[in-house]
Amino acid sequence: MAHSASAPLVRVRDLRLTVPSAAGPVNILGGVDLDIEAGEAVGLVGPSGSGKTSLLMVLAGLEQATGGQVQVAGEELTRLDEDALARFRRDNIGIVFQSFHLIPTMTALENVSVPLELAGVRDAEAWASKSLASVGLSHRLTHLPGQLSGGEQQRVALARAFAPGPRLLLADEPTGNLDVATGRTVMDLLFGMQANAGTTLLLITHDPALADRCGRRVRIADGRVGVPA
Repeated sequence: MAHSASAPLVRVRDLRLTVPSAAGPVNILGGVDLDIEAGEAVGLVGPSGSGKTSLLMVLAGLEQATGGQVQVAGEELTRLDEDALARFRRDNIGIVFQSFHLIPTMTALENVSVPLELAGVRDAEAWASKSLASVGLSHRLTHLPGQLSGGEQQRVALARAFAPGPRLLLADEPTGNLDVATGRTVMDLLFGMQANAGTTLLLITHDPALADRCGRRVRIADGRVGVPA
């Protein structure tokens, strides 16, 4: 779907997410408005349970909003079915989680190759190898995740997220399972790759210093986005 050059890459209006529970419906997101411009880096902060990860999941097309508008890269996600959302994710979104989410039975090279192969990239392994080299892991191509340190696993996850050239990179507490020094190395890589590729970044973090490295900081509380923090 075509969209004007001036349109933000992410445009969310009155986003609502309600999930069922034994005690009745729970309002996770209660009318979120948010614009993110192409190439922008936004740090999303807020207390635990405020809806940060849920917002990320909706933007990734992994969770369906129960109300409002969610436009990402010109697509209105609320109108897409599961298959269309999967294609949208494949073509537009990279995700880095706190817990790495690597496939344990696959080597580093195979883990990074998978999304490239799904996207129909020719020479997927060559691209994957280049992406792993960009995070300093050329010497770890044939290692399984269980043979890698936490920092190395997250660098594989970064290589996998960036390899297909996503329009939007979503990072959920990417240093949450790492020590301070390792986390700093990973974030230096992430911000360097984001700037180099011009990728739009939404970073969830509890760390104010990390949020401050983004061009803008947005606070969410009680399922609503407040004034910039």
